[in-house]
Amino acid sequence: MKILIVSDSHGRNTNLEKVLEKVKPIDVFLHLGDFEGSEEYIRKIVGCRAEMVPGNNDYFTGLEKDKLLTLGNYTIFLTHGHRYGVNFGTERLKEIALQYGADIAIFGHTHRPLIDMSGAVWAVNPGSITQPRQEGGKPSYIIMEIDQNGQAHFTLNYL
Repeated sequence: MKILIVSDSHGRNTNLEKVLEKVKPIDVFLHLGDFEGSEEYIRKIVGCRAEMVPGNNDYFTGLEKDKLLTLGNYTIFLTHGHRYGVNFGTERLKEIALQYGADIAIFGHTHRPLIDMSGAVWAVNPGSITQPRQEGGKPSYIIMEIDQNGQAHFTLNYL
């Protein structure tokens, strides 16, 4: 199973369109918020199951603030992350995810990519597809592959 993970597109979908063209086909699409009103357009262009949670810049959306889902052998906690202090570290986020019974917390908000597979809960952030803040300043996304044994593998990619 191939899962595309993005965040923080901020209503500018050109880079997302480029990534979709580059990595398709995908089985599941995860957007971790700050899509700024373009969620219906995004759902239309991904062409597969799309799971989305709103960010701190997503007003007037009926989407759940946080979401739990199962992929492969994992329970995944999806959130934008701003309510869990992710700008200051992932400790609180991991604690909350663990309380929900999650194995992996996938979040956005910081505009910096992260794959942290330490501890009881892994923390994964694709960075921003349009407004990167990490050194080098390249838009980023993550491909999560679930192998035939249900095990997850993560690859950080740059546009």
